[in-house]
Amino acid sequence: MKILILGGTRFLGRFLTQAALDQGHEVTLFNRGKENPALFPEVEKLVGDRDGELTALEGRTWDAVIDTCGYVPQVVQQSAALLAGNAGHYTFISSASVYDDLQDPGIDEEHAVRKLPQDVADPPGNEYYGELKFLCEREVEKQFPDRSLIIRPGLIVGPYDFTGRFSYWANRVAQGGEVLAPGRKDRQIQFIDVRDLAEWILRMVEQQVSGVFNATGPSHSLTMEAFLETCRNALSSRAKFVWMDDEFLMANDVGYWMELPLWIPDSENVDGFMAMSIDKALAQGLSFRPLAETIQDTHEWQQKEGVVGTAGLDSAKEQRLLASWKER
Repeated sequence: MKILILGGTRFLGRFLTQAALDQGHEVTLFNRGKENPALFPEVEKLVGDRDGELTALEGRTWDAVIDTCGYVPQVVQQSAALLAGNAGHYTFISSASVYDDLQDPGIDEEHAVRKLPQDVADPPGNEYYGELKFLCEREVEKQFPDRSLIIRPGLIVGPYDFTGRFSYWANRVAQGGEVLAPGRKDRQIQFIDVRDLAEWILRMVEQQVSGVFNATGPSHSLTMEAFLETCRNALSSRAKFVWMDDEFLMANDVGYWMELPLWIPDSENVDGFMAMSIDKALAQGLSFRPLAETIQDTHEWQQKEGVVGTAGLDSAKEQRLLASWKER
């Protein structure tokens, strides 16, 4: 197949590009040429800007387009409209953040989505990330009716994830000692290895599958305790987990999700965000490598590259919290 990837050199796009090349497809990348431009020297690279500089895409045809970096509806509309007559199929990488009312587990693709307030014309930053992602989906579906694949991933993890939301735990557990473990041991969590996601998306593109699919994992229920125990075993660590409840963490100004990754207190009423239904994707062949492999590979990449993500609890603050917990 001739596949055009919008983006393609950072995280998910990087692995989509590699997966397509591994399967013998002819890949073209379109981006600004600023993120890892030396990657994939054997691949055709078109340089431009999605917001108004699409000249390089004109007059070209592809069997499929994979859009990894669309965030603003007006911008996504430009590329989708230009390619509507020149591409057979359009895959848009959206987000599970499109969903509204995240209180209950089992959110499927028919669940209500977030709506942008009518008085918001030009949303700032990430405040309306989910609402904008859904509007991007609509633009794609308008231009590619019955020829569009919408993927709504949860947290994507693995090598080359520079956020640190997953690698924080692999790195921290590998260090050993007393490790602050947040919230309920039995709280369910979800995430997907970027390589599993990329390989599955490519299979869907090859089959020209259309529709909307949640994409996270694993296929079974995973608790925070089981995840941390798997980290300890996979990394041959002697870490000792010190479990602290939501009330203590919040009273000590610990930020959830980014400062302490994978932790969201019960008071936020968003259990459904980490317990989505992926039955539809599983029926279409979504599969997962062992969790220990994801943990080991992520830790090895982080150590080799010396990467420190933006997420994660400061070590000095963690030690203060451990001391305070013992003194209660």
